[in-house]
Amino acid sequence: MIRRLLVLLTSLLVTGVYAQIGHDSFNRTGSVRVHVTLGDGRACDIHANVSLVSTSGPRIADDLTNADCDAYFVNVPAGSYHVAVSGTAIESSDSGRFEVDSRSRLDLDVNVNHLGEANHNRVIAPSNSLVAAVDLKIPEGARKEVDKANLFAAKGNWQKALERLKKAIAICPLYAEAYNNLGVVYDHLGDRVRNREALQKAVSLNDHMAPAYVNLARITIVDRDFPQAEALLNKATAIDPTDPPTLVLLANVELLNKHYDQALAMCRRAHSTANGEHALVHYVAARIFEHENRPADALAELQVFLSEEKPGPRAEAALKEMVDLQQRLAANEVAQ
Repeated sequence: MIRRLLVLLTSLLVTGVYAQIGHDSFNRTGSVRVHVTLGDGRACDIHANVSLVSTSGPRIADDLTNADCDAYFVNVPAGSYHVAVSGTAIESSDSGRFEVDSRSRLDLDVNVNHLGEANHNRVIAPSNSLVAAVDLKIPEGARKEVDKANLFAAKGNWQKALERLKKAIAICPLYAEAYNNLGVVYDHLGDRVRNREALQKAVSLNDHMAPAYVNLARITIVDRDFPQAEALLNKATAIDPTDPPTLVLLANVELLNKHYDQALAMCRRAHSTANGEHALVHYVAARIFEHENRPADALAELQVFLSEEKPGPRAEAALKEMVDLQQRLAANEVAQ
């Protein structure tokens, strides 16, 4: 049983939370229009920088507002994002989390204040806790280096990505996002020591960076330190409670730690958050029911899993497990 769970965890650990989005998301794109409004009600008299940021950590794209205070992002992969608005003579602001899908254009309004109005101490307090104040004040040169690193990473050129991230950090040593991405790059390059060091630096700079906690948890899972992994994932889900892959990963780890009630509750939470689109929650729930000697419930979860999962090795494994469960149920009926 432990071996099966570790195989499932391996499928969840393939890619660190970096500047790329899952391949399935690239096949579904949408668009976003951001309209910047001014807190004092005055007409648009600014050109603000609007950054589209994935909730998994990285900044995806930038645009400047036009004469109508609008910025546009097209061909945005489906997923969770927020936008950060900054510029000369205005206080930085944040949209909070939103979802992009392929159904229609998403229109967002983000309110900003001119300097000298509310929030006089100029402490950035974005509504989305994934954004640190320090990351909203990053020099443009450092941001551009991270963008270049993201492009290299998307192509699998990890050495070039490493070079760009080092340049970004040289420009801005307090760039938490860059350290998180640096950790993932080191992971792909096989340097586990520097991987851990970079991620620990990221959370020391921004203790609300959920992706860095998730990536640290991935390291501890590989080390089979499941209690520590559970603690790290609990931190990540406290910061971002609506990310289905993290919730499923936490459910797996809770199961390995024999916290069955918590694991089952986390499966239900992940499924409701993902609007029924995350098949793995049923696979994990089936494992929980097997541990609790509830083969009928386990079989039902595997059936739902197969109805949602694409054909492949995981589906084949689930089919074999269903045969085993059906045999157990038949044996139980005979014994009764």
